Amino acid sequence: MPRLSMLKTLTIQAFAACVLLWAAQVQALTLPVTELVEERAAAEMGRAIPANGRIDVRLAKGVIDEGEFIQEFWMDQQTGQFIANVVTEYGETQRVWGVAVMTVEVPVPSRRIMPNEIVGPEDLTLVELPLQRVGSFALFDANELVGKQVRRMLVAGRPVPRHSVIPPIIITRGEKVKILLNYGGLQLSARGRAMSDAHAGQELRVVNLSSNKAISAIAAADGIVKVEK
Repeated sequence: MPRLSMLKTLTIQAFAACVLLWAAQVQALTLPVTELVEERAAAEMGRAIPANGRIDVRLAKGVIDEGEFIQEFWMDQQTGQFIANVVTEYGETQRVWGVAVMTVEVPVPSRRIMPNEIVGPEDLTLVELPLQRVGSFALFDANELVGKQVRRMLVAGRPVPRHSVIPPIIITRGEKVKILLNYGGLQLSARGRAMSDAHAGQELRVVNLSSNKAISAIAAADGIVKVEK
């Protein structure tokens, strides 16, 4: 091969290698616009993001999907709508817009659960829902539901309001109970009648059937209340 042709070939190869290297560097600097927006949206929301929450970014059709960084960012936290000026790898500024929806994983009933039923692990399933749909009074942790007694009917697939469940009732109003009185090292017992429902550890009023006097006690177990002196 003539020397001139060889030099020409080497030059072309070197140029091609430089182009490939530049392209690789550019590609390394760019990120999906959804990731760039998610980062800025998280900074905007700050502490409002629950521990098990994430931001789902949906871009409008026709906008660019990659860029180096966001130059300017505006967001309505109530609706999740955003507008961003994204700088591309070529130094151009492109406007993108869409919605950044905060989603959170929450436990919901897998069936309709009626009042007075006890919620079991098999009654729940985890689903991802927009935070606005969940509401501030919903329970986010399945551990706060399992073992609780239902006060109001729970609808399948819907977040559970905190006030819809309570610890299991172990004393019911009008029930005859055993009153345990601890007085120093002495333990006495008497028969009584509960004046209200109570769960374990809850204070309630009971009537001592021997003296016919109402006293305050603590629900200890099924049919048993304690009075500390």
